[in-house]
Amino acid sequence: MIPVIKVTDVETILKLVGNLTPGEKTKEVRQLVSEIQKAKKVPDGTIPQHVIQLNSYFEARFEEGGQQIGMTLVHPKNADLSSHKLSLLSPLGVALIGFKEGDSIEWKLPGGKRTIQILKVSNPESIPVS
Repeated sequence: MIPVIKVTDVETILKLVGNLTPGEKTKEVRQLVSEIQKAKKVPDGTIPQHVIQLNSYFEARFEEGGQQIGMTLVHPKNADLSSHKLSLLSPLGVALIGFKEGDSIEWKLPGGKRTIQILKVSNPESIPVS
C-alpha cells in the first residue's frame, strides 16, 4: 500500500524535519521521510475524506491482543498522550499517516511487529460547520 498525503502536510513535515538537529533525526524520522518520498502527494482539496493526515482523529485496533485506541495525529509540539494527541514523529504516527479507514497495515513498533487496523478516521475540514 502507498500512503496518500496532502501537499500542505508534506510541506509541514519536510519543514519540521529540516529544523531538527542531527540528534533529533531518529529512526522514525528517517522512516517518515521515506514514506513521504514514496507517497502519492495530492492537492489539499482532493485528499479522500477518510485518510489519516495531520489533525485527523482516528480509531485503530492492534490485531495482536485486540487493543483499541482513539487519538488525534498532531504536530510534535502539540502532542499530549493524556489528551489522546499522538505526535506525527512517534512510531505509530509514522506508521499511520497517509493510510485510510479500513486499511490494515503491518509495522515495526518498539514492542515488535504489529498489525494495525484503521477503524475510523475523521478530519476537521470534513466536518460541516453549523
